[in-house]
Amino acid sequence: MKVHRTAAPRPPRVRTTSIAAFVVLAALIPTTASATGPQEIEAELPYVCALPSGQQPATVRISADFPQRADKGEAFTPDGVTTTVELPEAAVADLVARDAAEVRPATRLAVGVAQNEATATATWRGSAEPAALPASGPLTLTTTGDVPSVAGQSDGDLTFTAGALALDLALGAADPAATGPGSLTVDCVLAEDAPKEGLLATVPVGAQTPGASASPSPSGPAGTPSAPADEAPERQGDRSPKLVEPAPGTAPDRDDVPPCRYDEQHPPTDVSLNAYVTGYANVKKLKGAAYLPPSCVLIEQGLPEMGPPDPEYLIFDTLSWANFHYQERKQTPPFKATFLSFDFAPVTATMVLEQTDVIRIDSRMKMSMIDFTTVTDTYVRAPVVLHVLDLEVNGTPLDVGPECRTETSLVSEDPDPQTFPGDHLVLYGRGEQILGEPATGYLLLSGGVLSGKATIPAFTGCGNGVEDLDRLLTASVSGPDNYIKQVQGQTCAIAAPVFPSPTNEGQCTEDLQPYEIPAAER
Repeated sequence: MKVHRTAAPRPPRVRTTSIAAFVVLAALIPTTASATGPQEIEAELPYVCALPSGQQPATVRISADFPQRADKGEAFTPDGVTTTVELPEAAVADLVARDAAEVRPATRLAVGVAQNEATATATWRGSAEPAALPASGPLTLTTTGDVPSVAGQSDGDLTFTAGALALDLALGAADPAATGPGSLTVDCVLAEDAPKEGLLATVPVGAQTPGASASPSPSGPAGTPSAPADEAPERQGDRSPKLVEPAPGTAPDRDDVPPCRYDEQHPPTDVSLNAYVTGYANVKKLKGAAYLPPSCVLIEQGLPEMGPPDPEYLIFDTLSWANFHYQERKQTPPFKATFLSFDFAPVTATMVLEQTDVIRIDSRMKMSMIDFTTVTDTYVRAPVVLHVLDLEVNGTPLDVGPECRTETSLVSEDPDPQTFPGDHLVLYGRGEQILGEPATGYLLLSGGVLSGKATIPAFTGCGNGVEDLDRLLTASVSGPDNYIKQVQGQTCAIAAPVFPSPTNEGQCTEDLQPYEIPAAER
């Protein structure tokens, strides 16, 4: 295998762009719900937001499911977190003045977590598909996303209080041919008259005793408390609620994943990367989720080019390309899933995702001219069909034939359909880098999570000439609004590999495969 090494050394692990990764769309049997129901909270809170036109009132509605109680040290994750922000009509006028016709929102809500005067701050992040600006009236934006797990370190009530909210708005132009209107970050603070000072939920932890409950301190923003006067800061930190970012499951062993390396048929270049990807997808029609085991992706990373001028940001655009790689074919490894068809018939299918064309990766990095914070928005466009290899219904094999697949690629709503026509899957990810802090989110070099929604098309070619199984699969699986969440691992740069050492995290194995095998996250 020949590698050209004339390129500049690989830059440090500052994350800049994105990569494709995909999940299978077949449904597993839904898991059984817990016998103890959660406490469902729905809070409506007043906020004040700093818009270009000035300070404006806003309404923020937060919904989530919390456990009824938890044991000391037991980590739990608020479920079904949704943040809805209603901005006044003046906000719409501000966006229209920037020549925007639609907006893709991302929210960052600071949530103060307190227990017995010890405090911590969690960030609840959410994102959503683009929304058109209304012709009149307020602008309502609803985001969903994963949030950190929390564990109380002692007995006593664990409280959650809403704090500052940042609303990142990626703006879309009314005229696709025009220069994009850029983006806008709207900072919002909890209004002084907020009910219960923004208290969202209380979860009893451990053995409850009179006086064990504690409320967040009313002084200062949520999540920025000070230690009690008679307690050393380091002692208070030991008792603070423990926050854990959303954790993946267990990664497979290397022996259980396919090889991921370049070869003579696929020689690497100076900009070649490889990585494993894995994930889950919901099948809305069957109320279940499906798992795609780690798959190899080979990537050709593009060179950054100057983006459109913006008075507030320095912008760079990067176009990269990628392909699945399995036994010299552009597809995932075969995978098997069992699901319930029509809620009663167990169906087991063996499938692969096959490319019909190259995967396109568009990334835009924006660096603030004020504080040098960088934000990278990435869109992955992948034309992939779902090919069914084998099918069993209630244990009885059905002959689906060699050409059983979806009629077209999996289809997502593209934010720029005129520039990118045709049927393809679209996944979106955002990475952030605040000066002096670790990068978060999804970026090409270090990986992360991308997500989106897709329509599963109707099936065709399913049968042996005697039985037509197209309608069975179409009725069972096909349909819109299937949420996808997938994880890419750290990439390996073939021309400048980083091997594990006492001073470096491993990025490549000795034979130039990705060192990291990611675990899927629900």
